Amino acid sequence: MKDLAAQLRERKAAGLYRTRRVVDGVQDVELTVDGRRCLAFCSNDYLGLAGHPDLVAALQAGARAYGVGSGAAHLVTGHSRAHHALEEELAAFVGRPRALLFSTGYMANLGVAGALLGRGDRLFEDRFNHASLLDAAACSGARLVRYRHGDAGDLDRRLAAAGAGERLVATDGVFSMDGDLAPVAALAGAARAHGAWLMVDDAHGLGVLGPGGGGTLEAAGLGVDQVPVLMGTLGKALGTFGAFVAGSDALVDTLIQQARPYIYTTAPPPAVAEATRASLRLVQGEPWRRAHLQALVARLRGGIGQLDLQRRGLELMASSTPIQPLVVGDPGRALGISQALLERGILVPAIRPPTVPVGTARLRITLSARHTEAQVDRLLDALDAVARDSTA
Repeated sequence: MKDLAAQLRERKAAGLYRTRRVVDGVQDVELTVDGRRCLAFCSNDYLGLAGHPDLVAALQAGARAYGVGSGAAHLVTGHSRAHHALEEELAAFVGRPRALLFSTGYMANLGVAGALLGRGDRLFEDRFNHASLLDAAACSGARLVRYRHGDAGDLDRRLAAAGAGERLVATDGVFSMDGDLAPVAALAGAARAHGAWLMVDDAHGLGVLGPGGGGTLEAAGLGVDQVPVLMGTLGKALGTFGAFVAGSDALVDTLIQQARPYIYTTAPPPAVAEATRASLRLVQGEPWRRAHLQALVARLRGGIGQLDLQRRGLELMASSTPIQPLVVGDPGRALGISQALLERGILVPAIRPPTVPVGTARLRITLSARHTEAQVDRLLDALDAVARDSTA
């Protein structure tokens, strides 16, 4: 039997121990965390909708109409009129024939891989994909083949060398720890050339990218013919909870029949579906949120460039999205800088291995449409002070 206590002590000594924080109040850029008021730059609530009064009102109305829980799986008695309407609206939003709700993005990714692949098949994945996509290979029984990050040429070579069997290529649209974009057009070309499915997990692009907020694929001008499988989450830019897979009628019907995480899970509360419908209306009707967010990204990157943090051992990675990683390298130093920022009232957690590769521990700064320019400037001032102290 493993000595769990000893393993935990080792994690702490290596600077890899994870802890939870207790948050009070409505999700926003200013939070009370462990009883302390702070300015947060770490949420995935990119459009600032998690606490929006329209979503709160829709959730309350949904609870009055449907109660709190769904009561059963979608295929029993859990699929409400609210769920059905949301699926139709999501499909229209991303320009696909149909959409299917899942309880989480993790479950959606496992569900797709398990429904489309089996033993003897292959799942091709970017080396920096989210853990849920990596775990999907294990659950499906397919062989996992990993190609170099963002390298469609490497994918093409690996597809060409693969043997018989079904093939699924899966990639993040926006990589959650690096903030960069997958070369989806090139990946689509490689997948099509070799008769493979292509799936894009657009958890961090949906609502943020594209002229209408349709995400990475809208921004790239790609539809269902080029990318047959799209997964999007509802708990980030849309501010609620859950996920969906969108694609053809045949794909969605296949998932209903064969995706175990869909079949054997209680459906999400219908009231949450009603809140998400309200969120969709805001995403489409208030493009100023995306415009403001991009302006904040430019302000942050410009400010960090002027501070010249790189000579102090802090490197800002290339990213045009609200995810702005500042690489520190050593996990202990990353934790120390994060704590120093918190002492100045700013919350930016340290991200360490195994979430990111060894030697690339970082501060994962994320921006929200709820942030102001003054708040970004406050972060820049704090980063400057902390960087000076850490290299003194």
